[in-house]
Amino acid sequence: MLLALSIRDFVIVDQLDLEFTGGFTVLTGETGAGKSILIDALQFVLGERTQTDAVREGMVRAEVTAEFRCGSVARHWLARAGFDAGDAGDADDAGGADAAVHLLVRRTLDSGGRSRCFINGSPATLGQLREIGELLLDVHGQHEHQSLLRAAAQQQLLDTHGGLQEMVRATAAAHAAWRSAARTVADAEAAHEQSAAQAGQLRMLLEDLEALAPAAGEWERVEAEQRRLAHGAALLEGTRQALDEVAEADDALEPRLAKIQGRLSALQAYDPRLGGIVEALGSARIQLEEAGRELNQYLAGSETDGSLLAQVDERISALHAAGRRWRCPPAELPALLESSRLQLARLTQADDLAALRAGMTRAEQDYRACAAVLSQARARAALDMGREVTRAMQDLAMNGGRFEVRLAAAEPAAAGLERAEFLVSAHASGTARPLAKVASGGELSRIGLAISVIAASANPVPTLIFDEVDSGIGGQVAATVGRLLHELGRARQVFCVTHLPQVASCGDQHLTVRKTTLSGGQPVSRAQVLTGSARVQEIARMLGGSEITALTQRHAREMLARP
Repeated sequence: MLLALSIRDFVIVDQLDLEFTGGFTVLTGETGAGKSILIDALQFVLGERTQTDAVREGMVRAEVTAEFRCGSVARHWLARAGFDAGDAGDADDAGGADAAVHLLVRRTLDSGGRSRCFINGSPATLGQLREIGELLLDVHGQHEHQSLLRAAAQQQLLDTHGGLQEMVRATAAAHAAWRSAARTVADAEAAHEQSAAQAGQLRMLLEDLEALAPAAGEWERVEAEQRRLAHGAALLEGTRQALDEVAEADDALEPRLAKIQGRLSALQAYDPRLGGIVEALGSARIQLEEAGRELNQYLAGSETDGSLLAQVDERISALHAAGRRWRCPPAELPALLESSRLQLARLTQADDLAALRAGMTRAEQDYRACAAVLSQARARAALDMGREVTRAMQDLAMNGGRFEVRLAAAEPAAAGLERAEFLVSAHASGTARPLAKVASGGELSRIGLAISVIAASANPVPTLIFDEVDSGIGGQVAATVGRLLHELGRARQVFCVTHLPQVASCGDQHLTVRKTTLSGGQPVSRAQVLTGSARVQEIARMLGGSEITALTQRHAREMLARP
């Protein structure tokens, strides 16, 4: 459940710190006061995308922090994602036996659009916030009943009500595997006609290049070897001349340097400052001696070999010729050889159509088995949902109305083998017809509310938010809605943004949101928990508008006193 919410400079909220209890909490206030901003802040901190104008005007950063107490599902998610699960607390409020953990989520947004996210103090991604948010919070919006007219939304509501999400995911995965196998077969069949000619060409190429056996990096090596051998005489002559000048000629550098060092070494006795120069000359002599030894070694291991040069020239010519034949730079022949082997292997696999078709058949069988299990579960869920929504309709001033979920066969798809459609009848003996064709706006709103409450009852998420879902109703129907939400709050933490006093009076906790103006003329939202006479005054305002009379106050007290 949600324990606390802290908001800083978000939209028109400058600073707000709220603590919450379990049960049914109502949020009330004048239109435009910012009630839905609290819901927006919760969705923001749990990963919903937002615009930079969410930062309060004139501020550099918005920040929202939410604290939850959650059970084993969220704790296991934290462990899998590598986040600290915090200290274990008491069992969660839903009555579970598992030890609960405290979870702190925080998100900031600067005026430049950069967002930072944290879970229990550790950096997180928006995707991770959304994942944990789906385990903690479920929001039903005020216009959500309009989605009931869409086939996809109807099927999703049925699956949620029946708790069939895992079956739906398994069926979708099996369908994807079947379609992937079918594409592989189609590709293999399309390539089959060309594969024989391509395979013949590839075998010729492989026979040629495997005989040549070009190695990775070989082209660069033989080019360098050819340059060396082609200039062998010049290299030998230059090296001998260098050896003479360094060490072997009468006036070579090494003996001349030795004489210079000897003279200065004798003079060092008269001036010690020459010591550094003598030492440097000694180092130079050592370097010259090393150079002379290496020149000798080079000459000893070098000779002009015409036959070796001819072999290298022949190899270069062979690589050039193969490159021209296969339209490939000589340096890339090894890569061409490897890619051709892989391509021929793929063509050989594609030729085994029987095995590929057998795999596709197995994948289809797996899909149909998953889909059949899902179909059976959907049939049971459809009957159960029809009964429950029909029962709720009687409480929502639709006496005699009937709700049905019809499952019609459909082409195999990721969602299964059937299509769900919501049907409604205005009276018990009438024929149920598609919801979009018979429900008025008010009826659609009431049916949508009934489905939302029933679907929420089946949803394992511990905190439920209803954002003005009671718009368009009133009177006794509104009182029934308040009672339904209060009953739902016995098992879950429920929040409802409402303008109806009948609903507000049913809350276990009452928050009011008001808009005020700062000294600089900037509007801000304020929220406070109402109890006692303050709550009576707010219910009276909702009953009578701006004028609060003794009559509206008495009526408000009566509404709050009802069990």
